[in-house]
Formats: sequence, structure tokens, C-alpha cells
Amino acid sequence: MKRFDDAQPYEAPNHKGVVGLRLQGFEDGGPENQWIGLSQFLPGGGAGPDSTPFEKVYVVLEGEMTVLVNDTETVLKKYDSCTIAPNEIRSIENRSNHVCTMLVVIPYPPEAN
Repeated sequence: MKRFDDAQPYEAPNHKGVVGLRLQGFEDGGPENQWIGLSQFLPGGGAGPDSTPFEKVYVVLEGEMTVLVNDTETVLKKYDSCTIAPNEIRSIENRSNHVCTMLVVIPYPPEAN
């Protein structure tokens, strides 16, 4: 078990206007296959464009996030989710005037195993 107050911040490459907290992962007794982050994006915050060699899942908990993949824009709202495929180039943008809180589920990179 891990308390929210014990979550540690982390820096995500190619992100702006965001505070990320690692809820689970990269620690003794944590999950073996993936880690879980909680990202809090300010208005105008976002990430990308970029890709990773592994899939990731986004779940919006509060606010909304615009996800851009292959020239298609999708707005995720509260409790909406999506999967970003391995090597898929994506951008995300908080185009609202509210903070977007998003849960992120990502497998460990190969070098972490």
C-alpha cells in the first residue's frame, strides 16, 4: 500500500505545465509490470509530439485533455480513457481553463527490468 501523501514527483520528458506524481512503481513491493502516474496539467499544459516503444493508457479523472494521434483530435473528459499504441506519435494538450488530472499507466522500460 502507498498513501497519496507519499507519492514522489517525477519529471517527464517533452512535457510542459504539468506536475507528475508516481503513485506506484519503481520501488520495492510495487507492481512488477507497469507503473502508475498521476499527472496534473495546467491550462495550456501538455506533452509531445513524441512516441514511446511501449503502449500507455490515459484516464482523465478531472477536466479534459485533447489527444492528437495521426491527424485526429479526440477530447477526453472525466472518466474517459484511451490507449496509445507502441511507437504511435501523439500530442496531448489541455485546451481548457481548468486543471486536467490524468492517471497514466505505462509498462516499465526494458532497461528497468
